[in-house]
Amino acid sequence: MKLYASSAIGAIAAIGAVTLAGGGTAPGQAAPTATTSTTTAPATSAHPQRPLWGDTHLHTANSFDAFAAGLRLTPEDALRFARGDTVKTAAGDQARLQRPLDFLVVTDHSDAIGVTADLYNTPEDQIKDPTLKRWRAMMHEGGTAAYKAFREMITSVATGTVPPDFSDPKRMATTARRVWDSQLDAVEQYNQPGKFTAMVGFEYSLQPKGNTLHRNVIFRDGADKARTVLPLPADGHKSPEPLWDYMDAYAKATGGQTLAIPHNSNLSNGLAFMMTNWDGGPLTAAMARRRAAHEPLVEVTQYKGDSESHPYLSRNDEFADFGDAGWENGNAPLNTRKQPGMFAGEYVREVLKRGLQIEAQTGANPYQLGMIGSTDSHTSLASADEDNWFGKFSNEGPGSDRAATEVNPGVKEGRIGWQYQAGGLAAVWASANTREAIFDALQRREVYATTGPRMTVRLFGGWGFSPRDFKGDWVTTGYARGVPMGGTLPQGKGAPTFLVSALKDPTGANLDRVQIIKGWVDAKGESHEMIYDVSWSEPARRKLAKGKLTPVGDTVDLGTATYRNTIGTAELHTVWRDPDFRPGERAFYYARVLEIPTPRWVAYDMARFKLKAPAGARLKDQERAYTSPIWYRPKG
Repeated sequence: MKLYASSAIGAIAAIGAVTLAGGGTAPGQAAPTATTSTTTAPATSAHPQRPLWGDTHLHTANSFDAFAAGLRLTPEDALRFARGDTVKTAAGDQARLQRPLDFLVVTDHSDAIGVTADLYNTPEDQIKDPTLKRWRAMMHEGGTAAYKAFREMITSVATGTVPPDFSDPKRMATTARRVWDSQLDAVEQYNQPGKFTAMVGFEYSLQPKGNTLHRNVIFRDGADKARTVLPLPADGHKSPEPLWDYMDAYAKATGGQTLAIPHNSNLSNGLAFMMTNWDGGPLTAAMARRRAAHEPLVEVTQYKGDSESHPYLSRNDEFADFGDAGWENGNAPLNTRKQPGMFAGEYVREVLKRGLQIEAQTGANPYQLGMIGSTDSHTSLASADEDNWFGKFSNEGPGSDRAATEVNPGVKEGRIGWQYQAGGLAAVWASANTREAIFDALQRREVYATTGPRMTVRLFGGWGFSPRDFKGDWVTTGYARGVPMGGTLPQGKGAPTFLVSALKDPTGANLDRVQIIKGWVDAKGESHEMIYDVSWSEPARRKLAKGKLTPVGDTVDLGTATYRNTIGTAELHTVWRDPDFRPGERAFYYARVLEIPTPRWVAYDMARFKLKAPAGARLKDQERAYTSPIWYRPKG
C-alpha cells in the first residue's frame, strides 16, 4: 500500500503566479476591484518564492509510547520516508509519500526516551519491579495484551505514577545519551541542504496533573552543538521555565539557537495560556518578554484536535468547531473534566486577544504567536492525508475497525478513534531549504498551518495596497511597502490594507473562501473579534445575507468516499481594507482559507473496508489553512 501526501510543486507553487478566480465583499466594505490578468513573480528574488512543507512533530520507536504501541521504525526510517523513500510500516505495508516533504524534525519524548525499548530487550530475570515485569511480558505477548500495556504506560506517565525503576535518573541519562547520539548521527546523515532538511529536536512533555503543556524544541544547529546537551526531561516540572533555562544555558555555552513550540493547548484545561503567572501571581512584562522570546509559535492543529477556535468562544463563527469533537471534554488522560472557563486559555484566537490585553497592561505581549500545524504521528510516518492515514499509533493502522476503537477504556464519554484528525502540516516561507533559513522563518513567524492539504497562502499588511498591485510583482511590493504574515505593522495613515492570496493544493480540493479574522482590544481593555469573508468562489451565485455567505455546496459521496471539484475554485486573491479600523486600538489579523467539503479518513475506512460508521462520527469536513497573524501596534 502506498501512502500519498501532498507537496506544492511546479509553477503553481510559485505564489507569484496567480489569476483571480473569485472575489467577494466583506461586511461593511465595498467590493474590491477585480483583476483577471495573470501575474508572475520574477524567476529570481530576494524573497521566498514557494512555501517549504514540513513536520515539526514526529515520533519514532525512541518514544516510550510509540514503542509500547508496537512501533519499531527508527529516526532513520522517519527521515527516509519524509524525503520520499519507501519504508515498511509496522503492519508490513510498503508506504511512500507521493510528494516528499521539504523538511522534518524528529521530536521524540525526552521523558523516558528509549526506555521502553530497553525494557522490552532486558532479560526478564533482570527486572525486579512487578509492574515493569508485567509490561514487558504483555509487550512480548502482543495483540490485546500489548495494547493494554501501552494504555497503562501512557496513563502512568500522564499521571506521574510510573514505577521508580522506569524513571530512574541515572538509567534514563545513560539511555538518553546513547539514543540522542544515534539520532543526531541520523539527522546529519540525511540532511541535504537545498534538497531535504533534517533538523534536530525533541519533545518536552510537560504534563502537570495530566494537563498538556508540551513543547517541541527545535534547534537551528547541527550535531556539533546539539551533542553538547541531552534532551531535557519534564519529569517533576510544574512550568516551562526550566525549559527556558535549558535553552538559555545552551545558547550561552554554544552560541546556538533554539525555539519551543507549544502544542495541544486544547488539552491543557486552561493552563496553556493564562492571564497570570504560573503561580497565579501577576504576569509581569519581564515574564511576558521571556516567554515571547522562547516561544514565537504555536502548533494550532494536529492529530489530537484543532486549537484555532471553539464555538463556546466564537459563537458567531460557523466554522469554529473543526476538530473539536471528543477533545473538548477534559485534559489528555481525562482525569480532570473541562469547565467552560478553561477554553479561553486553550484556543489560539482567544489567546491572541489575551496577548493584546496583557500588552496593553504591561507593555509586552507574551502571546504574539505564529501558527503552524504538524502531525504528532507516533508511527515514524509524517502522513497528513485523509485518504491514506496510517493512524496516530502503529496499532491503529488501516484495515481494522479503528474508527470505533475506544481510546480511553472505562472512561465515561471517552474519546473513540474517529475523533482523531489525520492532518497537520507546517508551511514555511524560507529563502532556502536549509536549517538556518527554515529556523529563521519559524523565528520571525513567516509561517502558516494547514490541516493537511498543501494550499499556498500569502498575506501582507500595509497602508496603501490596491488591486492594481496584483498586476505587477506584487510579492516584492508586499515586502517593500508592508509586512508579511508574522510581522508587526506600525501605525500609518488611514486604515490598513491587506494583500491575500490562496492557491489550492495542486492535487487536492478546490477552495471555498478566504476569510480575514480580526481581534482587537478597545479603550476599556475589552477584547473583540470579527470574521470577514473577503474572497470566495462563484461570486455571481453566492451572496452575503445578514453577514453570512451562501454555502459553497457539497459534492461528497460517502458511499464511495469521493468528491468532485465541480464547485469552488483553484485560486483566490484580493486586497482588503479594514472597514472598522480605529487607530488607537491594538489588533491582529490573520487569514483562514477553507476548502470545499471533502471526506474524512473515517469515510475512507468505511468505504474501503465495508464498515458501518460509528454513531455520531464526523464523516466529512472543510479542510483549511491558518496564516500567522499580522499585528497592528498603535503609537504610544
